[in-house]
Amino acid sequence: MLSAAMPSRLLAAFPPGVAVTRVTLDEAVARVAARIGAHRGRGRRRRLKTLTLLRHAKSGWDDPVARDFDRPLNDKGRRAAQTMGRHMRDEGLVFDHIVASPAVRVMETLDAIASGYGRKLEPVWERRIYLASAATLLDVVHELPDQAQRVLMVGHNPGLEDLAMLLVPFGGGALRDRLEEKYPTATLAEMATGAECWRAVAEGQARLDRYVRPRDLDPALGPDER
Repeated sequence: MLSAAMPSRLLAAFPPGVAVTRVTLDEAVARVAARIGAHRGRGRRRRLKTLTLLRHAKSGWDDPVARDFDRPLNDKGRRAAQTMGRHMRDEGLVFDHIVASPAVRVMETLDAIASGYGRKLEPVWERRIYLASAATLLDVVHELPDQAQRVLMVGHNPGLEDLAMLLVPFGGGALRDRLEEKYPTATLAEMATGAECWRAVAEGQARLDRYVRPRDLDPALGPDER
């Protein structure tokens, strides 16, 4: 028989008068550990990843640039991006990682967003996002750092729209229906991915929680033709 000078939590696992042996003690330790684990499990919150997509603002198709990559924003695009930045500030949207196409129109979009947002944005420039397909964009998502919980990806259509439609299942609600109609320039789409790591983000598993177009914030900023 073991000494009664054992922790009271273990003694409480036995009815009064029961002889405590090494075997019964081991069983008691296992029961107490299971109770502690269950209690901790109830208090643990799953940390699911949030992915926000932002299409670059309206660019100047009439600008005489040699490459599409170098095409800048036009005045309406800059106003739309600033308006979206103010909306992001007012809604308290924050990101712990930003990944973006290095195209000029994306860089200028982020500059204009920052002027309305009121804080500097420091993206990681990822060349693969430039005019990428949904499949390539999903590869980029799968490689995002897992310490980042809320990521902003800034890029181009049709890739961004296709990625959102890939991740959010058909019949995913009114916001999904609006997304399917069109994904205009400077539009923001926020998705709860349902995944605890970026590698696990998968087709049809996300929920579209936010879909905001510039025209929703200021009717003068729509419609968009490109």
